[in-house]
Amino acid sequence: MSQTTYVGRFAPSPTGPLHFGSLITAVASYCEARSQAGQWFVRIEDTDIPRIYPGSEQHILACIDAFGFESDRTIIFQRDRLALYQAVLDQLHAAQLIYACQCTRKMLGSNHIYQGRCRSLALPFANQAIRVKVDERCIAFDDALQGHVSSRLDLELGDFVLKRRDGIYNYQLAVVVDDYLQGVTHVVRGADLLDNTARQRYLQQILAYPTLHYMHLPLAMNAQGQKLSKQNMAQPLALDQAPQLLQQAIAALGQTSVDLDTPQRMLQQAIAQWDRAAIPRGLSLSHQIYR
Repeated sequence: MSQTTYVGRFAPSPTGPLHFGSLITAVASYCEARSQAGQWFVRIEDTDIPRIYPGSEQHILACIDAFGFESDRTIIFQRDRLALYQAVLDQLHAAQLIYACQCTRKMLGSNHIYQGRCRSLALPFANQAIRVKVDERCIAFDDALQGHVSSRLDLELGDFVLKRRDGIYNYQLAVVVDDYLQGVTHVVRGADLLDNTARQRYLQQILAYPTLHYMHLPLAMNAQGQKLSKQNMAQPLALDQAPQLLQQAIAALGQTSVDLDTPQRMLQQAIAQWDRAAIPRGLSLSHQIYR
């Protein structure tokens, strides 16, 4: 697959409108890609259709325009790509790497490590959850901000779900397939997704996909010490305050301040003076509080 040296993406889920934490991720992914003469694009991760928040996709697209981000490719929606995910499941099925699971949450109880109770049952796949078999390998990588990370999925998680009983394709599967098909080389996202990375790298390995480079950003927090999220009532990004919010996001990333101007010019200035080493380390922006 031909590709430029650096291909990055911003991939929000429309479970609510974008908030300031989303903006930090968008700015960092955009500036990191552009500072390396790389490509950058937007993908809407909307496979979990029941959780789509009304109007959030429209807000995401409006924010991309209002804040001056320029996607190098047509924006894609995962809900239009379900056949691709099924084709990969079929591939894993043929390799005997997945199986049907009839376990309910009640049956599993409080145990967060799946013990593989359905592995040997050879259940039919229809109307069942589909799990991938994990082995004893250690998944290790060096995150650009969080340092060395290693994980044993068999000891920490067990076989995990790729397709739910209700037919929804799991985030872990969809993101791995799309990153591969879109030629992504680098992923910049929030530290709340750090524990997903081992699962995604495991899938990359068993599918013989290239492994990616990761940078997990510290999270913006509210006054209660909670990460900004829809669940914690984070305020949606105000489109009419784009320059001011953009200036705050760039500062939160530890970058040299930019002049208030049009968002496009502010981003160009941020790219010109982008310094990855200045991004705060750790899992949260402990000295930054945002609504």
